[in-house]
Amino acid sequence: MRKVSARTIRRVLNLWPPFLFAGIRVVALSDDFRHARVELRMRPWNRNYVGTHFGGSLFAMTDPFWMLMVLNTIGDDYIVWDKAATIEFEKPGRGTVGAEFRLDDATLDELRAAAAGGDKVLRWFDAPVRDASGEVVATVRKQLYVRRKRERRGG
Repeated sequence: MRKVSARTIRRVLNLWPPFLFAGIRVVALSDDFRHARVELRMRPWNRNYVGTHFGGSLFAMTDPFWMLMVLNTIGDDYIVWDKAATIEFEKPGRGTVGAEFRLDDATLDELRAAAAGGDKVLRWFDAPVRDASGEVVATVRKQLYVRRKRERRGG
């Protein structure tokens, strides 16, 4: 599988219409896909009826990162898909909000070990969305499906 650089993915995501028009900006995506940071600035077009961040934008800003990060770090022998997601709103989001993602070796090792026998692995990842003061305004949970690829049989 041909890998696209983190820099290219960051640039594409920043021009991708669902991010661009919602005011979502990928501030950082490390070259090794172990860290990402994304921000959402308050704009007239991403406010809801009561003047806070639209919940769909809060969810969208976190949507692709866990899958992209695991897919680009776990190795070519694995299938990685988004399986499920939830969002829990903690308090109204105003101003600039952000989310940060960190993927460590222990998590990747855990996924590889759990998938070693060919079974599917379902694992939840959390992404708190924080306001400028660091308070959590929402928590987005993403469940990833990970499985080792099956060997192809000749024919």
